[in-house]
Amino acid sequence: MTSRYGLEIRAATASDAPGLATLLATAGHVTDARVLAELIVASRQASSTALVALQWGPLSGLVVMHWYPTLRAPRPTAQITTLLVNAEERRQGIARILVKTAAQAARVAGCGDLEILARPDAASLDAFCRATGFAEAGRMFVRSLRKQG
Repeated sequence: MTSRYGLEIRAATASDAPGLATLLATAGHVTDARVLAELIVASRQASSTALVALQWGPLSGLVVMHWYPTLRAPRPTAQITTLLVNAEERRQGIARILVKTAAQAARVAGCGDLEILARPDAASLDAFCRATGFAEAGRMFVRSLRKQG
C-alpha cells in the first residue's frame, strides 16, 4: 500500500499471523497464530481491515479498523480498535503513518468519521490522538456477552 523510508504499510495476510501473535503478546494479548490467521481471512469478508507496518524485518506495527453505519451521520463511522507499534520502534512515526493509512482506507470505504478507542488511563495515547487530529468525544463502557464464571 504505502512505502516510505523503508517502512511498508500493507493489508495483513494470514501469513502474517505468527508475527502478529508475537507483536500482540508484547501488549498482553496472547492469541494463537492459527486463530489470528482465521480472523485475518474473516476480516476481509467484513467491514474491516487490518494493516501492518514492516520496516526491514519483523512486523513493526498493526492497526485494525472496523466501520459501521450510525443513526447520527449519513456516512459510516470507522473505528480503530487496535493500534500497536513494536516497543523498540516507537517514536519513529510508525503509528502516525498507520493512522494516516487507515484514514485513507476509511475514506475509500465511504466513511465520514474516524474514531479511536483509548483506555482512560492511556495518557500517551491521549496525547498521540490529540497530536494526530482526534478530538475527545466521551467515554466508553464494555459489557461481555458471555456468562462470567
